[in-house]
Amino acid sequence: MPTRQLLRALFIRFALTVIMVGALLFCTAGSLQYWNGWLFLMTLVVPMSLTVIYLFRTNRPLLEKRMRMREKEKEQKVYSRLSLLWFLITFAIPGFDYRFGWSHVPVWLVAVSAIVMSSGYALFIVAMVQNDYASRIIEIQTNHRLVETGLYSIVRHPMYMAATIMYTACPLVLGSYYALIPTLLLPFLILYRIRNEENVLLAGLPDYSEYTRRVRYKLVPFVW
Repeated sequence: MPTRQLLRALFIRFALTVIMVGALLFCTAGSLQYWNGWLFLMTLVVPMSLTVIYLFRTNRPLLEKRMRMREKEKEQKVYSRLSLLWFLITFAIPGFDYRFGWSHVPVWLVAVSAIVMSSGYALFIVAMVQNDYASRIIEIQTNHRLVETGLYSIVRHPMYMAATIMYTACPLVLGSYYALIPTLLLPFLILYRIRNEENVLLAGLPDYSEYTRRVRYKLVPFVW
């Protein structure tokens, strides 16, 4: 993709993400004084910006892969719809929670949760950088090679592990206990995605079957 076209696509995607997430949070809260919303946006936008800048300078092909959104697998299209619905519900609840005063999450717990969220994001970035084939969609790419070093030598899907950590902390960063309820569904969504992804990888990568025997854990080290 030409540099100017990539920059334009990045700007549009980034701006839309911030505007949509911000609108969801502050419209449901009914106030721009919802400080948890500002904290969440800052915790999200700063590392996202640094990651985009880093990949733009060091690995544009991977950045372009992360821009693709249209899934090829039928199961992943279902996953995309379900995950969007989950996202809307999970991130609408905190705003309503703030508006009606349902939860009272202490500041210290909000701060700890922001650190956990940032740690999950950092782990996600590390896993992504370690895998040049880390496309956003499930596919077998041209000259696709198996990655089994770094975090991929510990669990087979470290990016999903990181995303689980990050999204589990989000409700508390946003000051809502009630938003933890839909968060309980997140592992089931990720398991659904992993099941189909592993079928695609087993069919498309000759070494993947042996890799699953060497790295037994899919998501959580020493557990599953």
